[in-house]
Amino acid sequence: MNEVNQPSDPLIEQLDKVKDRVAKVLELAKSLGADGAEVAMSRQQGLSVGTRLGEVENVEFTNDGALGVTVYQQGRKGSASTADLSEKALTQAVEAAVNIAKYTSVDDCSGLADKELLAMQTQDLDLYHPKALSTEQAIEIAKECEQSALNSDKRITNSDGASLDCFSGFKVYGNSHGQLVGYPSSRHSLSCVVIAGSDDEMQRDYAYDVNRDFSLLDSGACIGEKAASEVISRLNPQKLATMKVPVLFRADIANTIWGHFITAISGGNLYRKSSFLLDALGKAIFPDFLSIQERPHIVKALASSAFDSEGVLTQDRDIITAGTLETYLLTSYSARKLGLTSTGHAGGIHNWLVADKNVASKGSKEADFDAMLKTLGTGLLVTELMGQGVNIVNGDYSRGAAGFWVENGEIAYPVSEITIAGNLEQMFKGIVAVGSDVDKHGSIFTGSILIDEMQVAGQ
Repeated sequence: MNEVNQPSDPLIEQLDKVKDRVAKVLELAKSLGADGAEVAMSRQQGLSVGTRLGEVENVEFTNDGALGVTVYQQGRKGSASTADLSEKALTQAVEAAVNIAKYTSVDDCSGLADKELLAMQTQDLDLYHPKALSTEQAIEIAKECEQSALNSDKRITNSDGASLDCFSGFKVYGNSHGQLVGYPSSRHSLSCVVIAGSDDEMQRDYAYDVNRDFSLLDSGACIGEKAASEVISRLNPQKLATMKVPVLFRADIANTIWGHFITAISGGNLYRKSSFLLDALGKAIFPDFLSIQERPHIVKALASSAFDSEGVLTQDRDIITAGTLETYLLTSYSARKLGLTSTGHAGGIHNWLVADKNVASKGSKEADFDAMLKTLGTGLLVTELMGQGVNIVNGDYSRGAAGFWVENGEIAYPVSEITIAGNLEQMFKGIVAVGSDVDKHGSIFTGSILIDEMQVAGQ
């Protein structure tokens, strides 16, 4: 039997009690004259420890949550929240929301998600894998992780510490359409940050892992060794002259490129006309070998969910097919503003799979990280980005960066204090390949991205 269904789990018992509370809040909102109401409740509990240079820096126990209620009355909206789930506090929250709604402006696009789009039942996606760790056990794991890094190389002279986080919780959502759904989930992470020195020059870097299932995390020793390898590789960086060269974004950095794309096709920016991808639906904005699929129901995945934050059923979608944009990312409100239908993206995306059909046809070994370096030839490998110099209105892109200079498909030396610049629309069309070295630490599963040309400026 799956852990989700075990009634002896205290967190599952809390979830059931919260569902009852949410149902009562919805009834109360109706009795106070609300045309519609929605209630969301989340709770998180867990342990977080941090060590530095073999000493305990922090131990934190978390057990918190909050309930939010939104009511709608004749096109007016009012919201309130409370961390107190007593009957008195819940009544006060609903009364406050109803009172606020009396003073807000009428907005015909506000309101609950359309009933026919809702997830009326919760699909079990195997997201809940709690881990019982004592404080002592957690501290030992963090210490092992950091010590592994410190022992790896004598040039590692200092540390910003190691951190272990183990959290479990649940989300419950209900509305006056009769929807009442919820699910438990867990999230575990282990990270290490170390500092290396050579002569008078210092570098800092890190490594981490995150998973729903604690047993699937990389070991502390492995993460520590990786952090050490990363920081040592960055010692004695050089600067570059200003030039235009091909740029390879390593897989763990490549998701930032897709993050800008997400922002550009999100409904809020579209109805405000503040995106460089206005009216791009059905148009080719990437090369025809590139596709992006959304798969919200991958078991254990970090961004999996049966419904979005408005209760809309999530479903498999083709975002990009043969380079062409197939859908925008819409909440109920932005969809109504645009005369369209919600796509179930209130609260974000759900597991994007970025694929290069040329890679699929050649085999993954032909497009792993080493192969991507060969394809790059001579140019810049980016492993770190700094700053927020991206204009979504016109697509202009300029960010501080660090990484490595590559010559003839081989890493030559580290580089720092550089700026890379371009325009997102041109960068999207200039993608040469997407590697098979897929990073799965977040909501976007992507390999390294090679872009044909960007402006690189030394500082």
